[in-house]
Amino acid sequence: MSDVLIVGGGFAGVWSAAAAARVRGESDLRVTLVSPNEDMVLRPRLHKLDPDWTRVPLKRVLEPIGVTHVRAAVTGIDTTARRVDLGDRSIGYDRLVLAAGSHLVRASVPGADHLFDIDSVEGVARLAGRLHDRSGFTAVVIGSGFTGLELATELAERGRVILIERADVVGPDLGPGPRPVIEAALAELGVEVRLGVTVASVGEKGVVLSDGGEITSDVVVWTAGMQASSLTAQIPAERDRLGRLKVDRRLRVFGDVFAAGDVAAALADPDHHVVQSCQFATPMGKAAGHNAAADLLGLPLVDFTPDPYVTCLDLGAAGAVFTTGWDRAVELTGREGKDLKNEILEVIHPPLDDAAEILRAAGEQSNGVRG
Repeated sequence: MSDVLIVGGGFAGVWSAAAAARVRGESDLRVTLVSPNEDMVLRPRLHKLDPDWTRVPLKRVLEPIGVTHVRAAVTGIDTTARRVDLGDRSIGYDRLVLAAGSHLVRASVPGADHLFDIDSVEGVARLAGRLHDRSGFTAVVIGSGFTGLELATELAERGRVILIERADVVGPDLGPGPRPVIEAALAELGVEVRLGVTVASVGEKGVVLSDGGEITSDVVVWTAGMQASSLTAQIPAERDRLGRLKVDRRLRVFGDVFAAGDVAAALADPDHHVVQSCQFATPMGKAAGHNAAADLLGLPLVDFTPDPYVTCLDLGAAGAVFTTGWDRAVELTGREGKDLKNEILEVIHPPLDDAAEILRAAGEQSNGVRG
């Protein structure tokens, strides 16, 4: 009997497991997913500060399709022995799919323990508990990437928000395409933007900025920077600046090891690598899981062929902005953009309980978002 082992219970891990189960068919191939949590977390929903809305019970996806869930944290990976360590025990594998996701790069400033974040359900619950569903608070949001902008515009409906960005423009990684729409939305919502500064220190009552300015606030939320899971360092292979493993077009790192999602630096097209998002994690998971199982069963492998790149940035009460292509050409804004964003937030939820529907979805490479 052969074993496909998937490490990670996010978009890439869950869909890897489902795709492997689909390829398995009536064979005796075993598919196991290792994750310490009982829920899959829909991270694109975290900025809404509703922890329950972000959780999907893993057993309702994995049990119907015969995938075993081992609730444990991986402490080591030995690719020579083909073994994954779980603290006091280990699990062997014939093919491994590393889909352990990414995490927020923690701030290294004095008083960093006072910072909040929305990198996890626990972080969201902590922030939501601090705000107590009240209005009239002051919040400092550090970083104007996707997470920072979505959180800042969400909070602006309930209080005063100051957005801190070390670059001299808002959303530096988003490029100039959507920037006028973003700036107009921030102005409409009354979000105060401080550019060209960062945080020097954090206290219980606010922050001190690098230019010496001080802001009194109820919460300070850190959203700046993401890094691949540290488990990628356990794989003897090349990694990029985000810690992601270099993979081929079939998401193979080498030999028995595949990678998917935020831990994999795959090519989205000949000129661009994927970005860390569920838009790519889902089809990467499906391709990696398919290939790990197919490799063992002597079946054809598939290339990772994602949909054309798009983005849809939630801008709170100001709507949303939908862009296409790597230059992020603006296609929809305002209410139309918001309707599409809400559609996406629903579409990312996997099917539950219905084995046939889960396996059908596992074989569908497209995310179904217009491009």
